[in-house]
Amino acid sequence: MRKILFFVCAMLTWLHTDVTAKTLVVYYSYTGNCREIVTTLTSQMEADVLEIQPAEKGLKYEANNYALGTQLLNAIKANPNDASSYPAIDPVTTSLNDYETIIIVTPLWWSQMAANMQTYLFNYGSQMAGKNVGLIVSSASSGISGVVADCKRLVPDGKYFSENLWINHSNHSNRATLIQDWLTAIDYNTATDINEAKTTTTAPTRIYDLGGRLMVEEPSKGIFIKNGKKVIR
Repeated sequence: MRKILFFVCAMLTWLHTDVTAKTLVVYYSYTGNCREIVTTLTSQMEADVLEIQPAEKGLKYEANNYALGTQLLNAIKANPNDASSYPAIDPVTTSLNDYETIIIVTPLWWSQMAANMQTYLFNYGSQMAGKNVGLIVSSASSGISGVVADCKRLVPDGKYFSENLWINHSNHSNRATLIQDWLTAIDYNTATDINEAKTTTTAPTRIYDLGGRLMVEEPSKGIFIKNGKKVIR
């Protein structure tokens, strides 16, 4: 009887692990752009989502020519190995042990990774060792090399995908196509051992125009994006 009970418990554990999402999307959004990127991203793939929130609410990082944001970044740069250099964030209970792939979505602040996301990665980056790591950066115009450097400093042992995705102000409205192209370029389904047919059949049908806007119904003609794939009708 004890052996049977052990077998049943083992099977239940296996079934739970099998259906648990293998990808976690971690993001911080100040202006809302990164939140929109995550919404579009998770319409094209299965993932759990974790939002990083600053402990102190209502701060205006951009006030006085980004004085506060610059101050936070300078404190990190001066002592990057000191936990007190990083701004406090709300407690995080999500366990990274449940995931094989982590996709980080973050804003760029003055050519660096947003300070609040740096705090999260400082605290938990070591737990991403050996995991697949993807990086999506939102910015007004600046290039993302500084953010990539911050990420690799804070998550030095991650298995980074071959490409990072940069979504700036000029192409933000076209993010659905950019994200789909990125997922294809990094061979996401193969790299994460996710069955593409399974995710396609279980995900709801979502249709976007080429500008990245969600459409109410499928058009009878034209060019559009359906479940992440371009359709010409």
